Amino acid sequence: MAKSSQTSIWARFDTQQYVASPKASRSPTAPPRPRRFRWVVDATLPLALTFTAGIAVLLPTSLPTNARLALFAFALAAILWSTTSISADYVALATMMLLVLAGGSPQEQLFDALASDVIWLMIGAFVLGGAVQKTGLAARLTQMVVARAQTVRSVFWLLTTVLIPLSFLIPSTSGRAAVAIPIFRSIAEAAEDRRIIRALALLMPTVILVSTIVALVGAGSHLIANDLLNQIAKERISFTQWAIYGLPFGIAASYASCWVIMRLFLDKGRLDRKLQVPQFKQKPLSRAEWTTVIVVGLMIALWLTESWHKLEIATVSVAGALVLTLPGIGVLKWKEGLKSVSWNLIIFVGAALVLGRSLIDSGAAQWIIEQIFAISSIANTDSQPLILLLLALISLTSHIYMTSHTARAAALVPALLYLGSSLQLNPVAVLFISTVGMDYCLTFPVSSKALLMFQELEGETYKPADLLRLSSVLLLVHLGLMVIFYYGYWRWVGLEL
Repeated sequence: MAKSSQTSIWARFDTQQYVASPKASRSPTAPPRPRRFRWVVDATLPLALTFTAGIAVLLPTSLPTNARLALFAFALAAILWSTTSISADYVALATMMLLVLAGGSPQEQLFDALASDVIWLMIGAFVLGGAVQKTGLAARLTQMVVARAQTVRSVFWLLTTVLIPLSFLIPSTSGRAAVAIPIFRSIAEAAEDRRIIRALALLMPTVILVSTIVALVGAGSHLIANDLLNQIAKERISFTQWAIYGLPFGIAASYASCWVIMRLFLDKGRLDRKLQVPQFKQKPLSRAEWTTVIVVGLMIALWLTESWHKLEIATVSVAGALVLTLPGIGVLKWKEGLKSVSWNLIIFVGAALVLGRSLIDSGAAQWIIEQIFAISSIANTDSQPLILLLLALISLTSHIYMTSHTARAAALVPALLYLGSSLQLNPVAVLFISTVGMDYCLTFPVSSKALLMFQELEGETYKPADLLRLSSVLLLVHLGLMVIFYYGYWRWVGLEL
């Protein structure tokens, strides 16, 4: 059962205000009435920033009108994403429509964005994730592995091991968190120790997030970034290439995160404690599970061999979704498959693509980069280590001022790609390295729904201060890993800047 709306951080994302009835107001447990005119206080910062952005956009006389409109629309979206609790998809759609109605972007761009292969890939991937969840395959795999553990230490290592491959199966961090929560509760009941439970509540969402980079379908932001790479640099990272670049890093980052969490939050006595994890009787795979296993296996095989058969991963994903919902054969009804799709994310991606494309086509993105060069003089440097550190730091800290994962990709990727182009850098390397950093979002619970889901569980869990303590160490670990992987691996497999 969720916590009351008085304490739940989810209330910040609720667009409807609570209005207590007279009866409820007399109850000692009723939530307090919201303060009158609180919205005025909440609106002060975004309104001030919007006014400032509007003035700033009017100042440069060298920019054409379309570029000014694109800049203002994007600045407005970034301000609302960062300073309000309005849904990111609503903000993206509203600012996109404002841009279209103002004449800053042609109407056809909206329709073209919704016809993008990214949209169809995400729809197919979400149906696949729904099938994996409904049939219980993910929970079965997790339980099978964790049940083999004997001590707290081994439980942590085995949990890390089993959470990593879920990025290939469930294309949503919140979806992977939903699969992992029942396992967390089972282990928490067996642990009966607040510190162990707290460390476990930090471990599971952390691994879910840092292992996102292992698969192109691990997050919607990857698909947006890859599409923008194709628009700007006319290049694209295939499913296989992404796995080659990201799988080793995701594995290393996940195990490093596990080690850091154990060292920060657990002593040796607790790590060596015997832990009897509840074991459920494993039944043979059902027909639905076998069907899902076969379809998933075929889809992954086709993704990996895209260069041979020329079927794009979006086509394969939609075909797999159709098989999984096929009457008499599939494991989901068609309506159930549609319900498993995160339509708010689909809308967000479509609108964000329009905003990103308008920055590119109007020349606004190029202007931004020129201003950055003028201020920082970075264009005069040819130091590859300095450029690498700059990319890593910008992307690793982006979650602090822009909480939406997909919003970060839509906002930063065009600017970073133009930065790389101006410095004559490899655009594929710029994109992938910056995506690695953007996948890191572990400073505040609001930076990821996976973190929120675990924080808001009833009973013992982690506190925001615990996450801040963890991030103060993991941020440096992640930065160090990015530098090590660049010089020790990425530059040798095609990602040299």
